[in-house]
Amino acid sequence: MRIGLLADLHANREALEACLKALARAGCTQYVFLGDLVGYGADPGWVVDTVRAHVEAGAVAVQGNHDAAIEDPGASRMHGQAQAAIEWTRAQLDPSQRAFLRDLPLQVRHEDRLYVHANAWDPPGWGYIGNPLAAHRSLSATTQWLTFCGHVHDPALYFTGAVPGEAAHFQPLYGVPIPLLPSRRWLAIVGACGQPRDGNPAAACAWLDTARRQLAFLRVPYDHERAAARIRAAGLPDALAQRLIDGG
Repeated sequence: MRIGLLADLHANREALEACLKALARAGCTQYVFLGDLVGYGADPGWVVDTVRAHVEAGAVAVQGNHDAAIEDPGASRMHGQAQAAIEWTRAQLDPSQRAFLRDLPLQVRHEDRLYVHANAWDPPGWGYIGNPLAAHRSLSATTQWLTFCGHVHDPALYFTGAVPGEAAHFQPLYGVPIPLLPSRRWLAIVGACGQPRDGNPAAACAWLDTARRQLAFLRVPYDHERAAARIRAAGLPDALAQRLIDGG
């Protein structure tokens, strides 16, 4: 089975549509959404409805800090632009859409995998995994063989087993399947579908082949100019539109 993995959709319809098509072409039949469905972008209602339809069909979705902030403004500290986007987003969603975001689980364990937005050591604290030390802390907090996260918008892969007590960082090549050795434990940050921040405006996602134990990171070009124009048309901060153009 191939599982499509998407994180940090951030209400970006154009990016989500492109990634779902790319993952379907790659043979994915199941999907996991790793949080932050909303925030920053101009299409929160469409994105929530799309993810909800996938969940009703068997997909997994977890809650991100932007999702939590819709019902609980104190759930996560945010800078002014992010907070402005949350306040705008809250007014765009109907009660059922808000309830869907509110009721998303913070983490899901399935077979040998953990799905969580931020980290395994304190999911509601929203701490970032930005280096091998933080990755090792997260891996130490779960017994699962493979952890998938979002939150950090740059794709990354960490593993244990090479050096005792430490996590090593591996920089993946896009589109190249990576064999995940059973003798190691792994943590993958799949990158941001809706708001990349590594200088590459192409949307990020990934797929996992559970039979072959292979993971591939993808970059998917999409009409980021259109997505940026929709942000500006909605009256959201211009910097949020420019970030899509610049990829960061």
